[in-house]
Amino acid sequence: MTNDKPIYNTVEIQKRVDMYISQFKEGYFSPLSLVARLTEEMGEMAREVNHYYGEKPKKTTENIKSIDEELGDILFVLTCFANSLDIDLSEAFELSINKIETRDKDRWTKKD
Repeated sequence: MTNDKPIYNTVEIQKRVDMYISQFKEGYFSPLSLVARLTEEMGEMAREVNHYYGEKPKKTTENIKSIDEELGDILFVLTCFANSLDIDLSEAFELSINKIETRDKDRWTKKD
């Protein structure tokens, strides 16, 4: 690593989240609860995007959060969801990107 920031692949992300969650008796929340949490986190990210790029500035009393922090929260909850259902994120991504690359291959104007 050249910039001293950690770089993870999906296997490492899933393992690290599982190591964290596995230390608690409660374990993973139910899939329905995790979807609700994911929706909450998406709302928080949407709020931050609106503050930075939209027409709604932050109130002076609001905490400063960053979009990258909110993306990290979404990634954590998404990983919890995948782990709770024993879904490999790399395999899920492969299914999705193959579909997108096929379905949308001629949808956009290609660069020269």
